[in-house]
Amino acid sequence: MIGTRRASPLFLAVGIVALEFAAAVTGFVASTLLPVVAGDLGARSDLGLLIAGSTLGLFVALPLASRVLARLGPRGTLAIGMIAYLGGLFLAAMARAAWMFALGQFSAGLASGLLAIFGVSSAIRHLDDRLRIRVIAASSAMWIVPALAGPAATLGLERLVGWRWTLLLPVPFVLFGRLLVVRAARDDTRDDAPRPLLRTLSVPLGAALVVFGKGFWPLALAGAVIAVAGMIAILPPGTARLRSGTPAALGAMVLFAIGYFGADSLITVLLTSELEVSLGQAAIVLSAAPLGWAVTSLVAAKITSARFPVVGLGLTALGTAVVAFGSSFTVALVAWTVAGIGVGLAYPGLYLRATTADASGFTAAELATAVITAECVGQLLGRAIGGALSSSGTGLLASYTLFAAALAAATYAAARRE
Repeated sequence: MIGTRRASPLFLAVGIVALEFAAAVTGFVASTLLPVVAGDLGARSDLGLLIAGSTLGLFVALPLASRVLARLGPRGTLAIGMIAYLGGLFLAAMARAAWMFALGQFSAGLASGLLAIFGVSSAIRHLDDRLRIRVIAASSAMWIVPALAGPAATLGLERLVGWRWTLLLPVPFVLFGRLLVVRAARDDTRDDAPRPLLRTLSVPLGAALVVFGKGFWPLALAGAVIAVAGMIAILPPGTARLRSGTPAALGAMVLFAIGYFGADSLITVLLTSELEVSLGQAAIVLSAAPLGWAVTSLVAAKITSARFPVVGLGLTALGTAVVAFGSSFTVALVAWTVAGIGVGLAYPGLYLRATTADASGFTAAELATAVITAECVGQLLGRAIGGALSSSGTGLLASYTLFAAALAAATYAAARRE
């Protein structure tokens, strides 16, 4: 019977780490191929569609996952999720227009959200602080090999078979990681804190209006207001006001995700279009931040300090600003490496603080839901708003100014402890 047996913490931990490796492969393939896909599909003015589709799908799935599970059961949910993921990825690979690519990415993201019911939030619930910090460090380490080999392998495969077949490269890694988590957590699929349907869907609805309203600013502005209002409604009380303690840590997580993941999703386009470097050089810069993040996290997880989140986010804000306004490949490489080192310092402590109950009275289930939601909201808003700004007359530099400002605000939020 569902929920009668607890998932093994060790299996859950291994599953999470495996999924992080799959996420790293997926991220490097998508970011490396973005300039090629945009050029081939004639979608340079539709970057928001290309980069926000998967995150939109993921967020739409969050309030639906428990409902689908209740209706179809674990096996049915797993089958639907796998079909939607594979079908979406193949649709994106066959796309002849930006909207078709975005629809395929949306389907793949939707599937990821449906399958997340098999252990992502429950895994966080069942890992104690000691094991959780080790899982965070091990998950960060999963980015080292993809960061070193991913962009070069992606470019080599793209030259050999084209971007469409290369887009399918992450499939075996994603399926392997997902099956591990399903096997570990299938007996613990209850959702103790179901997400409100309408309030949660207001976030992707607002983000979609931002993406599609890039040529009509009143619509884009209305979308941003709807998304922010939905975010405030679904995150724990005090998050929007950055109330000291756990709410401030969750707020910092949202702002961090807006700034870092927004900047990361567009960096190859920034470098190839603004600095006019080669795609190979852009891929080297792309690898720099995740590699710095991964290596630094291994150290930060062992030498904990209350100041790491503040110092780290400050470095990331600085690196993001410099990479946008730098004048050469070398400056961009150094700046983005510094940004990644900053994330490596900040993320383990910030994540632990955001998922640890304090005097605010949040339960473990509420915190597990909140931290996933906070990071997803941030990624969605960063990619949607950044893509819309970059596709409009304001250009990429406006997007990176926004990203750096969000990271600076995250630094302030991280400083608001008890």
